[in-house]
Amino acid sequence: MIRLLTGILTLTLSGSTLSAGLPVKSDASKTTLTKSNATQTEHLNGYVNGNGETNNRLPQLMRDVKVYLADAIVADVHYDTLEVIYNLDRIFELLTEADQFGEMTEDDLEEFARYESTLIHVYTNQLHTLEKTEVPFTAEQLRREVTEFMEPMEVEMGNSKFTVVDDRDGHIPLVINSNVEQYIKFFQNNGKAQYNIWLKRHAEYSDMVLSILKEYELPEELLYLAMIESGLNPKAYSRANASGMWQFVYSTGKMYGLKRTWYVDERRDPEKATRAACEYLKDLYEEFDNWYLALSAYNSGSGRVLRATRLHQTSDFWQLHSLPRETRNYIPYFLSAAIIGQNPEKYGFKVPESKPIEFDFVELEKSADLAVLAQSAGISFKTLQKYNPELRQSATPADELYVLKLPKGRKGTFAENFNAIPEGERFAPQYTVHRVKKGESLWTIAKKYRVSVHDLAAVNKIRNRHKIKIGQKLTIPLKGASIANQSGGPAGHYKVVYTVKKGDTLGHIAEDYKTRASQIRNWNRLNYGQYIYPGQKLTLWVKTG
Repeated sequence: MIRLLTGILTLTLSGSTLSAGLPVKSDASKTTLTKSNATQTEHLNGYVNGNGETNNRLPQLMRDVKVYLADAIVADVHYDTLEVIYNLDRIFELLTEADQFGEMTEDDLEEFARYESTLIHVYTNQLHTLEKTEVPFTAEQLRREVTEFMEPMEVEMGNSKFTVVDDRDGHIPLVINSNVEQYIKFFQNNGKAQYNIWLKRHAEYSDMVLSILKEYELPEELLYLAMIESGLNPKAYSRANASGMWQFVYSTGKMYGLKRTWYVDERRDPEKATRAACEYLKDLYEEFDNWYLALSAYNSGSGRVLRATRLHQTSDFWQLHSLPRETRNYIPYFLSAAIIGQNPEKYGFKVPESKPIEFDFVELEKSADLAVLAQSAGISFKTLQKYNPELRQSATPADELYVLKLPKGRKGTFAENFNAIPEGERFAPQYTVHRVKKGESLWTIAKKYRVSVHDLAAVNKIRNRHKIKIGQKLTIPLKGASIANQSGGPAGHYKVVYTVKKGDTLGHIAEDYKTRASQIRNWNRLNYGQYIYPGQKLTLWVKTG
């Protein structure tokens, strides 16, 4: 395996180097790490045991995302697409937590930017098992690349010159000038493949978005704001740690009622995020009374736009040449997307035949495995995830009522099949309990159970992730398993029903659950050498604590 990956991946977990065929900036002044100074380095990078403290939590997050990226590359070499997608999803989940760590140091910002550049390079050039439509940060990345590609916007002194395309009451004025024409030509050429993907999602989500915009009495052109922000992708992720169709950062999403828990990230819920975006955009428009300025503030913040209007003594967006380059190009980019979207055929695009996404709704009072729910509805696991993109785990929330979305017409089938499943198999909790011992930290416990330290802290509602008490009981989420407190096994053990995943072996499963492969064979009446297969259920007896 190491020989296979030579030249593809170099990973230094305790430092800041991660390269995958991409030159990475090095610092000759930093000492190479060895086992003898690893403990000291862990202290410097934010890892301490349960009795210590540290102010910098970012290094642990960076170590985690580097490991997930390494796993994604290995899975790609083995053509395991599902495992690649899983690892990328975990990376994006963790990166969206970075903005909750407070102010970053210069070193943090440098390492964070270096990692993101490597991630984009690896995805774009090395992960060959994925289709481009799976890229969760395509729209934001494309906008940045186009901003670099286009010439800086020339400021026209005096009255701005443009051609009006649409200036109806209650709508955002659509105009064409030389800058907008540049972007239209870009979409007709280099950006055509990407815009075609956006048009497909436009057909799926436009009815929902437009109905909510109408409910809030907002211009329908704002649909194209979501298009340029995310490509109308509910799982889009940006370098600014923004997530979802409307690209909310954590703090702004929270301000407008979007919650993020162990189970869900409502920034990725198309309906809830659209409603939050409507509230935010109404506030921006009320502040500026000008849609171009409101949209500029959506991109770069209200304070920056206000300073520009005061500096130039005008509310004419086209004269605000002190705005950042990206923001100055943001409105032409938006206008070009909206003008093409109103009449795609005129600009050489073929309207896709995709149907709008329509839902049936089912209320679930307890946590349920998504695989069970998908099977009950007669749909694929991937389809269920597409209809419920806000779910972060492979189960629905355990501590609240959750409204599950299903494809239109599947509610009856789901109810019949789901109600026929025994109660214990519908709602299988995916947890075990660990009592903290002397010298343990969240990091060592997370490593033992092969879960993220960030997920472990979220499940247990731990604010200071570097301070836990001896004897404290922690709830441990177990991946790929359902726990049942049934008798019949060895004393002091609890039963786990494990679902075999692609690439699993009895040896790996035994190692994960601190048992032996021979015992797993005995418990499941498997002959020596008998193959296991993805989806197979294995009974395991795991020692308590």
